[in-house]
Amino acid sequence: MLSCQVAAQDAGKIHQKAIMVDTHGDILYNQIQSGIDIGKLQTTGNFDLVRAKQGGLDAQIFSIWCDEKGGFDLANRQIDSLYALIKRYPSQIALVSDARQLENAVKQNKLAALIGVEGGHMIESDLGKLEALAKRGMIYLTLTWNNSTPWASSAAEETKGKITKPGLNDFGKSVVKKLNDLGVLVDLSHVGEQTFYDAIQASSKPILVSHSCAYAINPVPRNLKDEQIKAVGKNGGVISINFYSGFLDATYAQKQQAFLTKYKDELKMLSDKYGRSKAIDTLIFNHLREAEAIKPNIEKVVDHINHVVKLIGIDHVGIGADFDGAESFPQGMNSVADFPKVTEALLKRGYSEADIQKILGGNFVKLLKANKGK
Repeated sequence: MLSCQVAAQDAGKIHQKAIMVDTHGDILYNQIQSGIDIGKLQTTGNFDLVRAKQGGLDAQIFSIWCDEKGGFDLANRQIDSLYALIKRYPSQIALVSDARQLENAVKQNKLAALIGVEGGHMIESDLGKLEALAKRGMIYLTLTWNNSTPWASSAAEETKGKITKPGLNDFGKSVVKKLNDLGVLVDLSHVGEQTFYDAIQASSKPILVSHSCAYAINPVPRNLKDEQIKAVGKNGGVISINFYSGFLDATYAQKQQAFLTKYKDELKMLSDKYGRSKAIDTLIFNHLREAEAIKPNIEKVVDHINHVVKLIGIDHVGIGADFDGAESFPQGMNSVADFPKVTEALLKRGYSEADIQKILGGNFVKLLKANKGK
């Protein structure tokens, strides 16, 4: 018992000392839909400023997300909501767009807020709109979400055979070049395999994979195959591991389906009342113990980190939890307040303090410097 307590104390010290960066959180879309104030402690969702402080989170990349029906205007509405949050809580959170600003915010004991745009459809095939988002603080652009754009194919649509000419076209390559010129990170989560390799080849700077896992452990289209992981290493980029149960654990999808089938009548009733997404959340809440049991534990996150480290080394892995972007995360990982558990799990698996500092945020800060030049 004493050794476990000592380990937890050591993990706590290491965690507080490190710069903790989460490279992907789907927070803002939910905020504008619900109208909640994430500056205050919330009983729903996975993020607010109170729990971020509890979890030792130093920098959060706020994902600007919408499906294929949304675009540039909705992206700007979400950025407006982040600006408003910062204006309400200037002593707790600051907008940053480069590594120097990030480190200064941490020194001032503020959460460093960064902006990542999740889906190239939001630039509406217009380099001027891309530049406008960069001026508002965008530090990465995910080239696609699940939907493809006219210039880049997504993993979801490539694997379903919907794309006749997968990859980047000439305009897509000009998007990558413009991102490089602006110092905005090229993010390759969600993109199709051909788009991935085309973008790696087109980019003159190291890329980010903001929230993905290893295909060798769980073969779903959103995860990276070993050759893709090796390509990121060769490029000098960083892969941030996603915490979504369905990407971490190959057995989760079957367990989840069995759970939903067991309660199909209740799910239909809730769906008719709330819509399917909220219905699933409500169903999980109504049967929390059973729903928790089908989730993987935090060790699965470390398994994916280990896989990347074995292939390309400790300098190319980070954390991109995808909180507020999915219905299920590892057992005990209920919000950003639980990030210290990741440090404890890494320490137990033999990672050194220096390695843990790289994984938690050091690698991302270095990547940001490589793209921004500061």
